[in-house]
Amino acid sequence: MVPVTASGLGPNIRVVSVVGARPQFVKLAPVAEAFARAGVDHRIIHSGQHYDPAMSGAFFADLAIAAPDVNLGVGSGPHGRQTGVMLAALEDVLERERPDWVLVYGDTNTTLAAALAAVKIHLPVAHLEAGLRSFNRRMPEEHNRVLTDHASDLLLAPTEAAMGHLRREGLAQASRLVGDVMTDVCHRVADAVRPGWRDQSAEGEGPGRFVLATIHRPDNTDAPDRLDGIVQALAELPRPVRLAAHPRLRAKAAEFGIELRRGAIEPVEPLNYPAMVAAVLDSAAVVTDSGGLQKEAYLLGRPCTTVRPETEWVETLAGGWNLLADRPGDIAAAVTRPRPVGPRSQPYGDGHAADKAVAAILAG
Repeated sequence: MVPVTASGLGPNIRVVSVVGARPQFVKLAPVAEAFARAGVDHRIIHSGQHYDPAMSGAFFADLAIAAPDVNLGVGSGPHGRQTGVMLAALEDVLERERPDWVLVYGDTNTTLAAALAAVKIHLPVAHLEAGLRSFNRRMPEEHNRVLTDHASDLLLAPTEAAMGHLRREGLAQASRLVGDVMTDVCHRVADAVRPGWRDQSAEGEGPGRFVLATIHRPDNTDAPDRLDGIVQALAELPRPVRLAAHPRLRAKAAEFGIELRRGAIEPVEPLNYPAMVAAVLDSAAVVTDSGGLQKEAYLLGRPCTTVRPETEWVETLAGGWNLLADRPGDIAAAVTRPRPVGPRSQPYGDGHAADKAVAAILAG
């Protein structure tokens, strides 16, 4: 067990965070601050999974995260090949660093590669955002999160539902409920970009006239008929649709000859995190297949339609704040549904998840 001193400063230990994609950069921001407060030697390795400046470098600047100590620059590629290249590169870096803990985030290929690289050389692994389950084995993220949980030494769960999944899989002893670190940063950024937003009635009519949309998952982009159906459904919505077009979406649309700028749709470049939070607050509703954006919409009081058959963030479904619309033909009815009324629960913690996660790591 690693003690925490009375002053709150951690002992002389080294933790390496491994990140590589937009949601992980967001999670890293409050965790890096918490490590700094605890006096921990914290190093950052960027796999380069997201290498476009709009998806990578800008997030570090916008969230005031220190530049990565190492950037592997792996780039894109098929899932197996990308994970394998990361695994080989990370093993070399972790062997040099020999940290006391390797901290991995979420459910990307970077997450799994870092966990495997660490366990192969007998380094302890902590998994932040452990225990989430969609139970959809077609999703690469589902394999990544399940395998990472079962390889890790410490499981930092965001919700009671996640803790329940870990208990059922025999992982209770290594699990700690810390809350959701994205809640920490989401509210902090929202307060900065729209002061007083909490005083505006988040339960009443939304301030925006537009629908904010993102689509990027392979199940929605890799089949031309499905992608065209989703785009057409967005184009036919009765409000303007601001489509923040992920590089994958643009590439697949170009490959299939699908025009994104049609009907109600206004394609825009991917948004940095503060701009995304501001856009959610300014919107009337959100349409997405992103796990993170579902939760941000919920936290900020905007109705969400998720273009998937399931969600790992099941708490967002309460009260109708998030609806699943897997079929393109269901999107319009979901987006134009009456706005939910009544209070939203707070299942994602009190905004201090990063400090709790760091305390759990220091406690071993």
